[in-house]
This record gives sequence, structure tokens and C-alpha cells, in this order.
Amino acid sequence: MLTIPITAFVTLVIILVIANLSSGEKKIEHKIDRLYASDDPQFLRSMGLLLGPPVVSGNRFEMLLNGEHIFPSMLEGIRSASKTITFETFIYWSGEIGEQIAHALADKAREGVAVHVLLDWVGSSKMDKRYLNMLHDAGAQVIQYHKPHWTDLGRMNDRTHRKLLVIDGHIGFTGGVGIAPEWTGHAQDEKHWRDTHFRVAGPVVGHMQAVFMDNWVKATGNVLHGPDYFPEVEGVGDGLAHMFSSSPSGGSDDMQLMYLMAITAATRSIHLASAYFVPDKLTINAIVEAAKRGVKVQIITPGKRIDTHTVREASRACWGDMLRAGVEMFEYQPTMFHCKLLVVDEYLVSVGSTNFDSRSFKLNDEANLNIYDRDFAKLQTATFADDIRQSRQVTLDAWLRRPFSEKLIEKFASLLDAQL
Repeated sequence: MLTIPITAFVTLVIILVIANLSSGEKKIEHKIDRLYASDDPQFLRSMGLLLGPPVVSGNRFEMLLNGEHIFPSMLEGIRSASKTITFETFIYWSGEIGEQIAHALADKAREGVAVHVLLDWVGSSKMDKRYLNMLHDAGAQVIQYHKPHWTDLGRMNDRTHRKLLVIDGHIGFTGGVGIAPEWTGHAQDEKHWRDTHFRVAGPVVGHMQAVFMDNWVKATGNVLHGPDYFPEVEGVGDGLAHMFSSSPSGGSDDMQLMYLMAITAATRSIHLASAYFVPDKLTINAIVEAAKRGVKVQIITPGKRIDTHTVREASRACWGDMLRAGVEMFEYQPTMFHCKLLVVDEYLVSVGSTNFDSRSFKLNDEANLNIYDRDFAKLQTATFADDIRQSRQVTLDAWLRRPFSEKLIEKFASLLDAQL
């Protein structure tokens, strides 16, 4: 007699879970028409107005290659702070680098610097609680973003994947790096990952600060403002840039829109480095159309040394149309490849936290810095070429001849695309 009520209760719970894990927003369903090329002034205008803050000039950018350059620069930035530090990240695990950064942040908080740290609850689950206590005791404000609560189960699926560090409102850092031992070193072996981060100076740092404030307000209800956070910043270079964000609670399609607009405007080349590359059909079609109109498209993804094999299998399942169109696919061999980079026509460089998958496009809170600078773009394509030299190209013939067992596994993995 109790079977029916129990079944009804279980069914209700399942329905509530599915409803909480689903986004209510409409998705981009139609292809972006090609109305202009990347060198048309309308491209820059459209990117700035559609994606968020208008493009600003007067910026300077520095590429930081792997942990041996990334972490010393970040620590130097933290130790130089005199007024404010805002820091948002997804992965923060235990280990020497995590302890160093926690100590540096705590030291500045004790000096009277206003330190605000926003950590994703899921991504910081492996963090030594000593670090949290150290920061709290020093007077830093530390929030774990979207800690689950039974009244809002969907919060577990909405993660902040953003990677932002802003010093005094003048210097910013963004890119792909997480705070964990895997990101230290120089990608010298499979235990040390390949990644790139970027140090930024100039007016666009104000955009970076505003992106941090977006989630800080959501998490705390407190608005941080004034000259300590948003100082007047003079130009320090001649680079054009803007930073924009996306989240399920507003503008969840902005990242995919950016990629689609950039790919559609490409005339000569697309260089895409993606740690997790699982594009949907609309994005695949945009890449295929670019290749068919003569754009050279090269994509680097991780090889067998990857932290999530399901993602690699789902990725490989969708390569067929792209390979047939002439897209060149490469798998990085030495270690996990965690870079997130798009370069279009050696002009646009897009860097930040966004992966090329449905989770980044629809579910995560993400942030990307778009740089419009030909010299900087050429530097990125040169680094991209270095990564290709350490990668294995996957041809259409090799892809077609992969074992049936691999095809079957890839087919099942692709069914999880929406959550990858």
C-alpha cells in the first residue's frame, strides 16, 4: 500500500532535481550571418556593444607561460597591493602554491589592505581548511560561492569558473590557471600542466573589477565601490580590449555568441586552444563554414593525458564534419593541456576562463578578456605553433579508422554534452 506514495515522492524529487539543474533561458538557435570581416570597423563595434563594455584603449598585456612564470607574477602583484585585492577562482586546492598565495593574501590583510576572496564551493572542496582560517583570522573576507542548500539545488550546477585577480584596481590577471600543484612548473611532465595566464594593465582592468563585483554582490549583497576599487586609470599602452562575463542568471549565451561572431567574421585564420572542446551543432557548423570559405582552422585539445576522459571521448565524437571540411585537429601529448585561447586573423585574441563546451556556454559563470592587437596576436600564434610541435595531428583517415570500441564509448559520452 505504501508503494504508490513512495514512488510518487521519488518521482517528485527527481522532477525537482531536473528542474533545478535546467536553465530557463532561450539558447542561440540560429546561425550568425556573416555581414562583415574581422578587419571591418563594424566587427569591433558589434563585439563591444553586443557583449558588454565597449572596447577601451590604453592597455598593456603580458603573456605568462606556465606556472613558473604565472605564480611569481601573481604573488608579486599581491605583495605590491596597497589598498585592495579582489580574487575570484574556481580551483583552489591544497599544496605549496595554495599555501603561498594564502599567506600572501593574509599578510596584506593584516597590513590593512582590503582583501576579498571568492572561491567556488565545488572547485575549492580540496582546499586545506587551514587556508580559510588563516585568511579569516587575518581579516580577509572569504566567500565560498554557491554552497549548496536544499532550497536551491541548482546552485550546485551554477559554478563560478571565472579566474580573476585585481590589484588596487590597476593591475589584473586572468587566464586558465587554477591554484593547485598541477599548474606549477613548466609543463615538464604529466604531473605539471600546460597553461597560459595574462597580466593586464590599463583602463580595461576596470572591466575586470566590474566582473568580480558581479558575483561578489550576488554572494554577499555588498557593493564594493569608490576609488580604492575603481580608480581613474591612465593609459599605459596602445592595446584595445574589453572584458565581459556570462552566467545562467543573465547573459548565459554571451560566450557562445562571442565565439560564433568571431568565427563568422574570420577571413584568414582561426587558432583555437581548448582544454575541453565539445562544441554543439551550431558552433560546429560555424567552424565548418569558415573552413569551407578558405579560413585556415587549427584546433589543439588535450590528448590521452587529460583529467576528464569523458570530455575527450565526447569531443572526438563530434570531429567528423570539421575534419571533412579541412579543419586541422591536434592533440597535445606531453601533459594535460589546459589552455583557453582563440586567435582570429592574427587580430582578435580572446583569453579567460571559458571552455569550448556547453557547461561554459550555458551553466558556468565565465569571464573572457578580448584583446584587439596584431602584435600581441602574432605572439599568441607563435606560442600556438610551439604547442602544435608537441602535438599529434588527427587526420580524417585516422579518425575514421579508430576502433569500434572507441566509437561506442564516444557515442555514449556525447550524450552527456549538456553537462560537460
